[in-house]
Amino acid sequence: MKNQNRLIAAASLALAALIGAGVAAMPAAPQDPPQNPPQDAPDEAMMFPEPGEHHKWLEQLVGSWTVESEMGGEGMPPMKATGTDTVRSLGGRWVICELKSEMPGMGAMQAVLTIGYDSETGKYQGTWVDSVSDLLWIYEGTLDATRKILTLEAEGPNMMDPAAGRTRYRDVIEFKSDLHRTLTSFALVDGEWVQFVTANYRKVK
Repeated sequence: MKNQNRLIAAASLALAALIGAGVAAMPAAPQDPPQNPPQDAPDEAMMFPEPGEHHKWLEQLVGSWTVESEMGGEGMPPMKATGTDTVRSLGGRWVICELKSEMPGMGAMQAVLTIGYDSETGKYQGTWVDSVSDLLWIYEGTLDATRKILTLEAEGPNMMDPAAGRTRYRDVIEFKSDLHRTLTSFALVDGEWVQFVTANYRKVK
């Protein structure tokens, strides 16, 4: 089984037209009476349901967290990193996580993770971008029956074996308590899920 090191994974409004002084003196043009909207016009408030229980689950991510992570692969020493994760809610539908991390020998890394819930597909969805690559990762995932574990999967370049093309990745977010959650990352290598990252997040506020 090939298993090499993986990179960590990321109008302006127009001004109003000037009104000439002479226009103000002109008699006002007659205006058509207001028209009632068509009876079959959709009610915008009815187009999207209010955030539900799956959206509310994401709210527990909101806050400031410290992060301690460890990355490793077969036959190589583990690399540790520390950082922070600041998470905010967007309308009760999405969370936006801003991660800042420092890894010895590799320097600083910043990343933005978004997670939401698609009411039509019944699945969680999200994206990841970071400052050390030009990749856009697109997630899709599900919540387990205990409502403590969110599993997100994405497809991307095979960092363990670049010659093999693309492969699947899996991030597992688990709440140990309201103040402690973990992240475990896996890559699909030769048909097996291989763990390469573990991280502990502890809430500070």
